[in-house]
Amino acid sequence: MTILDNIIESKKVEVASRKLSTPVSVLEKAPAFSRKCLSMKESLLNSESGIISEFKRKSPSLGWIHEDADVVNITSGYSAAGASGISILTDLEYFGGTPMDLMAARQFIACPVLRKDFVIDEYQLYEAKAMGADVVLLIAAALTVEQTLELAHKAHELGLEVLLEVHNAEEIGHANDHVDMLGVNNRNLKTFEQSIQTSFDLAALIPNKFVKVSESGISKTETVKELRKVGYKGFLMGENFMKEENPAEALSKFINGLK
Repeated sequence: MTILDNIIESKKVEVASRKLSTPVSVLEKAPAFSRKCLSMKESLLNSESGIISEFKRKSPSLGWIHEDADVVNITSGYSAAGASGISILTDLEYFGGTPMDLMAARQFIACPVLRKDFVIDEYQLYEAKAMGADVVLLIAAALTVEQTLELAHKAHELGLEVLLEVHNAEEIGHANDHVDMLGVNNRNLKTFEQSIQTSFDLAALIPNKFVKVSESGISKTETVKELRKVGYKGFLMGENFMKEENPAEALSKFINGLK
């Protein structure tokens, strides 16, 4: 089994447990459930930087990146530094995040927030809404085309935007009319090998109706500038900032370097 296979099997058990402890009827009563979501799509289209800064404490490939990271301090700093969007990991086992991270940070963030997790069940969309997320991630490699359509449609019904993640040409076929942004993950989730070239190779294959986002492995302003030339509007960056003592300051310097 690949790393992704292991993550998905673990996620199935986790989601089944949470369904029993907190049913949808309870999630719908959460204060954040009735809030109007912010548009990350519009934020990226109108942003000078397009940076989606990510909060994550660890990853399967690197282990701990910033173990004692304070989510409110870092994400509020990201927001103040001019992030176009913020991604918050809510997976505990592999990324050291929890739903409480997103809930704690939400009130201090002015820009759209992506719930970064492995969504395999409609229940997780209700969770995202209850947490205060604006956007959910759907990973093509973890879903069938039919599952992607069903989940994206439901996300829109709940007022959430959808970022669909692909890492090869075949997976672009998962895209549908309920997808707002199409992200190219430069890291192969089955092997965890990483190459920025993936974003350049797939750029022309992505229909222009989707806002294009390049994810993972970006560390230089020159890379962002080159990706812009082939149509990318969003750049999801986590490790590059989280490895620093002050991630928000690192983001601010990066954005200034783009000017």
